[in-house]
Amino acid sequence: MAAQIYPSILSADFARLAEEAKAVEGADWLHVDVMDNHFVPNLTLGMPIVESLSRATDIPLDLHLMIENPDRWAPQYVEAGAGSVTFHAEAAAAPVRLAREIRAKGARASMALKPATPIEQYEDILPELDMLLIMTVEPGFGGQAFLDIMLPKIRRTRELITKHGLELWLQVDGGVSASTIERCAEAGADVFVAGSAVYGAVEPAAAVRTLREQADAAISVAPWACDH
Repeated sequence: MAAQIYPSILSADFARLAEEAKAVEGADWLHVDVMDNHFVPNLTLGMPIVESLSRATDIPLDLHLMIENPDRWAPQYVEAGAGSVTFHAEAAAAPVRLAREIRAKGARASMALKPATPIEQYEDILPELDMLLIMTVEPGFGGQAFLDIMLPKIRRTRELITKHGLELWLQVDGGVSASTIERCAEAGADVFVAGSAVYGAVEPAAAVRTLREQADAAISVAPWACDH
C-alpha cells in the first residue's frame, strides 16, 4: 500500500496557480480547498478557478468543500473538473445520496470529519465512500499546528476500514509535515495533504518526494499495513 501526497494550493501563490501546479509535478493529486466564509471563517476560491486550474494541469484535482449546502454544489464541482470531491459530514443533508451522485458523475466520493466529529456514527456508510478525510486541524486556515489528539481517531478509522474489508483511502489534512507524517502513517493514514511543507520548501517537487518516502517507510512497518 503506497502513500499518496496531495500538495494543497491553499499554501501556493494564488496569482500563479498554473505555475504552482507545475512546481509539484510528480504529486499524486492536487488538493484544492473551497471555503465559503460560512461553514468556515475564510473565503478562498470557487468554480471558475477550479475550471481554469483543471485545464492548466494534468495532476487530478482533489476538491475539499468546506461549504454549506454541499448537496447542491458538490456535483457541479465534478462538472468543473474535479476528480475527487470531499464534502463535510457536518454540512451534508444526505451524505449517502450525495456520495452516490458524485460517483455517478464519474468522480471519487469523499467525506471529511472535523476534529470533534467522531467516526463511529458513520461506520455504516463507509462502503459508500472512496476516501475519508480526518481533519488534523480545525478547518478554515492553512499553516496550523498538527493536533496529536487526532491520532487515536485515525487508528479507530483504520480499524473500521479493516473490519469491513474496504478499499477506502484514509486522508489526513492539517499540519502534515516531515515531523508529523510518519506518525499519521503509523496510525493508519495513506493519503497526506501537505500545504506549507511543500509550497514553503525551496524545491516543492523534492519536498513531495521526501514526504512520500517518509510515509512509505512508516507504512511498510505499520501494524495495520503488515496485516494485509
